[in-house]
This record gives sequence, C-alpha cells and structure tokens, in this order.
Amino acid sequence: MIEIQNLTFTYAGADSPAVRDVGATAATGTIFGLLGPSGAGKSTIQNILIKLLPMQQGSVRFDGVELATQGREFFQQVGVSFEHPNLFPKLTGLENMHAFAGLYTGPMRDAASLLDSVGLGASKDKLAGDYSKGMKQRLVFARSLLHDPRFLFLDEPTSGLDPATVEIIIELIRAERDKGKTIILTTHDMRVADALCDVIGLLHDGKLVACDSPRELKLAHGQHAVKLERRENGKLIAETLFPESETDRARLAALCGAADFETMHSQEATLADIFIKLTGQGLAA
Repeated sequence: MIEIQNLTFTYAGADSPAVRDVGATAATGTIFGLLGPSGAGKSTIQNILIKLLPMQQGSVRFDGVELATQGREFFQQVGVSFEHPNLFPKLTGLENMHAFAGLYTGPMRDAASLLDSVGLGASKDKLAGDYSKGMKQRLVFARSLLHDPRFLFLDEPTSGLDPATVEIIIELIRAERDKGKTIILTTHDMRVADALCDVIGLLHDGKLVACDSPRELKLAHGQHAVKLERRENGKLIAETLFPESETDRARLAALCGAADFETMHSQEATLADIFIKLTGQGLAA
C-alpha cells in the first residue's frame, strides 16, 4: 500500500507549486491512475515517490514505512518504466537487461522471457540505439519487471505503441497487479486509464480534483440516459430516454420489445468528459 498525505512540491524559481496538497491511497494489489494533461503534476508526484525528487511538504508511506526513512533497500522493491526511455544505446536489448540486473541483489526474472513477452524476442541482440521509439518503450517496461518489484511506477507505458501492442502491455500490467503488486500509472491516455485502473485521481494544475473508481466517476458525472437509434421508413431516428422517468421507462420497454432499433448506448460520461467538466481543460493538452 502507498499512502500519500498533503504532498506539496515547488520547483526552484517557480511562482507556484507543481503539486498542491495531494492526498491519495493506492491499495495493495491495485492500479492507481494519475490522469491529467502534460504539466498537471503527474510526473512530479511519481518522481517524489521514487525518490528522484526530495520531499518538501507532506508524507508518503510504503506499507506503513515513511519514505523519508527508506534507505538503499527501498530501490530493491521499486520498478520504474519512464516515459522517456533511458537506455545504453551501444548495448543490445538483452545486454541492457543484464546491465540493469547487475544493480540489484536477489533473484531476477529471466531477461529473454521478459523481452519475448513484450514482442522484443527477435530483436534482443539488436543495439538499443537502433530500436524504434515503441521498441525502446517496451524495453524500458520489460526492464522495470526484471527484479520482480513489489511497487511499479509506470509513466506513459503505452506511449508511441501501436494498438495491438498497447493491448499486450495492458494485459501484462494486469497480470502484475494480479500477483499482488501495487501499481501507480501516470497517463493522459483516457482509454488506457479506463481499461486498467481500479482507482483514478484526476490531476489539474497540481491539484487532485476527483478520485474514485472509473465506474463511480462516470456515474457521478454522467447523464442517466439511454440513446437509441432506429429506422422508420428508411430514416434514422435517434431518441434519448431517461429511465428515471416512468414515461420514458415505458417507452424504452416498448422500443426494446419491438426490437427494431439499430443501436442502444448508455450515456455515462467518459473520463475525458469528466475532466473537461471539472477543469475546463482537455486531457490531451
């Protein structure tokens, strides 16, 4: 479990904090998503949690132990996939994995198997400097799993990947969660966050403006309505009905009974809709 309380951080020379009084809890065996546009404070929070930035205000506890008291053994428990891949370009993919493994004590997962799992098995002997952006991203992700850490920090792990590979990475992240790992996922990709996260914190201007499961966020901020499309005399007709209304419930039952509709969609909000509603700013900004 990772517990964050009153976290505030200001960069040197900045007029205002990059992170403002953030508090959240990532339970063991769950994926906690930090969702927001560039500059919202996602990477700053992650960098504080992995001790790349100093603690200024607030507190963080890993399984009840204060981060400020953690020594070098802390890094044995933490795996990080950075948004901007940091690799040895003159080493092969497999050599990069072995070099990284040398930084840790204890058992390691099989490097070649991890590369296979992210689709890099055939490229393991190719220089990392010759990898494409997506291949480098996959190598950094595989590297984060090598020492089998208890806590995973994944910063935009699907950036630059094609849709098929994104699905592979999503399944691998789910598998790590199901092993009992605590995962912090930072992203501006609403679809990935929706597919993966057990809890999502929406960040705007360094503040946590909402925090709940994707389902509860959608129910709280969406429209309780159903939109149906049907054809009548060759013309497409759309109707939006509100199940809370007795009249609309009867109409919905009648249309469903007739079975002449072409599409039916609930009108819950997307995470992007919710973010815009709460902040007035788009996620991709």
